[in-house]
Amino acid sequence: MTRGTISHRAVMRLAAGMMKGHFSGMSNDRPEPSSPACLAHEADDAYMGYATTDELAAFLNELLEAERAGTGVALRSGEAAVGTNFADLLRDVHHDEARWCAMLLKQLKVLGVPASTKIGAFQEKALAIPGLPERMAFLNRGQGWVVKKLREMLPKVRDDGLHRDLAEMLQSHEVNIARTNEALKAGG
Repeated sequence: MTRGTISHRAVMRLAAGMMKGHFSGMSNDRPEPSSPACLAHEADDAYMGYATTDELAAFLNELLEAERAGTGVALRSGEAAVGTNFADLLRDVHHDEARWCAMLLKQLKVLGVPASTKIGAFQEKALAIPGLPERMAFLNRGQGWVVKKLREMLPKVRDDGLHRDLAEMLQSHEVNIARTNEALKAGG
């Protein structure tokens, strides 16, 4: 036999011992899983990189306050835009902002946390802008802020229903930003 080879007889003895469980360290008992992947379903959301309930509650309430402000700005600006090319756009933005307020209230209820009753300071700042095109540009910056916040939080949302709602909200805001940019370029 050459160096580094095992005899056929030695392999057979080793195999027979393994089958009987006599080989060093061998057992018929099934080992308990110990890797994090095996126990992932038991891990805390924060451990897995997801937002905690407290973080989600704060985030949803912050968005709710911003959406309430956006609703007020779009409504009042829409009243001022009657007879202009901005009127339909502002009506649509107002409708979307109100829809997202309802969704955020629903999701806060699902989490079992109280909803903020505040309206974001953005409303007062936006309504102080006298020119409609300038106010709409400011409203668009607010929509952009919401988009940024949603993009930051979406990877941290574990719940499929909430993730779906927030992703739809993101898409809606992106569409409204593009529509507003086009309306502003066209001059209303």
